[in-house]
Amino acid sequence: MGVYLTQNQGTIIGPIARLLGLIMDAIYNALSAAGVENIGLAIILFTLIVNLLMMPLTIRQQRFSKLQARMNPELKAIQEKYKNKRDNASMMAQQEEMRELYAKYGVSQMGTCLPLLIQLPILWALYRVIHAIPAYVGKVKQVFLPLVTGLLGIPASFDFMQTLQGASGFLNQFSNEAFSMSAENSYAVNTYVDVLNRATNADWAALSSEFTSLPVDSVHDQVRAMNNFLGLNIGDMPSSMIREAFSGGRYLMVFAAILIPVLAAVSQWVNTKLMPQAAQPTDKNDQQGQMMNSMRTMNTIMPLFSAFICYQLPIGVGLYWIAGSVIRAAQQVFINKRIDKMDVEAMIARNEEKYREKMEKRGEKTRDMSKYAAMNTRNMASSANFIGSTAFSQAEKDAAVQKARDYYDSGKARKGSLLEAANLVRAYEEKNNR
Repeated sequence: MGVYLTQNQGTIIGPIARLLGLIMDAIYNALSAAGVENIGLAIILFTLIVNLLMMPLTIRQQRFSKLQARMNPELKAIQEKYKNKRDNASMMAQQEEMRELYAKYGVSQMGTCLPLLIQLPILWALYRVIHAIPAYVGKVKQVFLPLVTGLLGIPASFDFMQTLQGASGFLNQFSNEAFSMSAENSYAVNTYVDVLNRATNADWAALSSEFTSLPVDSVHDQVRAMNNFLGLNIGDMPSSMIREAFSGGRYLMVFAAILIPVLAAVSQWVNTKLMPQAAQPTDKNDQQGQMMNSMRTMNTIMPLFSAFICYQLPIGVGLYWIAGSVIRAAQQVFINKRIDKMDVEAMIARNEEKYREKMEKRGEKTRDMSKYAAMNTRNMASSANFIGSTAFSQAEKDAAVQKARDYYDSGKARKGSLLEAANLVRAYEEKNNR
């Protein structure tokens, strides 16, 4: 497993995560300048800004969905028309009719998928940033460094850190050859910060008891203040909180721990209800019907999946998930009103005009090329027909042939020409036949 604190180095996700990390760092610095150093609030503002930046893609996707829903009956009619025809002419005709239909509505077969494909790496990069805040926000990492420096100066901390619950996802890093017990070793520093960033309250208590000479309590207080959001520590995982609550008899904490996954599921469910719903397919066995049924299944599963993810991961990820769902719900209300006002007929008319102009231009180019080809063919024909033409006497033909032969025999050929090559071959043959 790679170091969580280290910024993602992936070819696609890495650059996106670093760009989003810069936004997160700027937000936190702005809040810090205002005297509010709170990661929870930074996550909400970060989610708001990123979703606003992605809004054009969302609007484009919804517009394509509306046009595609309008187009589907015509598309199905074309598919029915060529349903049992497998000859090349029919398949080419079907492709041409479908191409014209997509052009008419101004959509492509990837029209609704492309925005989603663009958003997927962005969403994964968002998760990477939220899940590893100290890797992207310098001021957060700085809070851990006084304690990390002290721990790395004590050899016994190497084994002790691995016993903490927060180290469960990072044990392989302790045995990595890049790790060495030194505050100058960035890999070791990052590993210790990773563990402390995931440490539970029980972990911090154990550290305070074991390393009394180090500033464990003061660093913990700072981390707790940064992570506190409405009384919850966004670094805690609901699953761990519930175990601690039952072991300590603090049953109110169980309610607080369950609240985040429940809110994540509810907000995701609201999102799915606000999304434009496709019409019921007439045939559930055809490809389009199967796709719609799959989408409905996903709409049912996603809220449950959201609850499961937010139960297993730190509350900060759940907060991001809930904030994102609420923001997207508000966006969807705005987008739905905007799309409802769209003049679909006018859009179709514009798309048909664009397609007609495109075809006309393509037709003009084809005609020009045909003229050029015909012109060259005529020129070639006039040259090739010279010898066979009956317009010349036999004496004129013999003179032309003799002139060509004399030029060939003279050896005066342009360098690099085919005639020069022929002369070289002839000279070689004459030399070897003597």
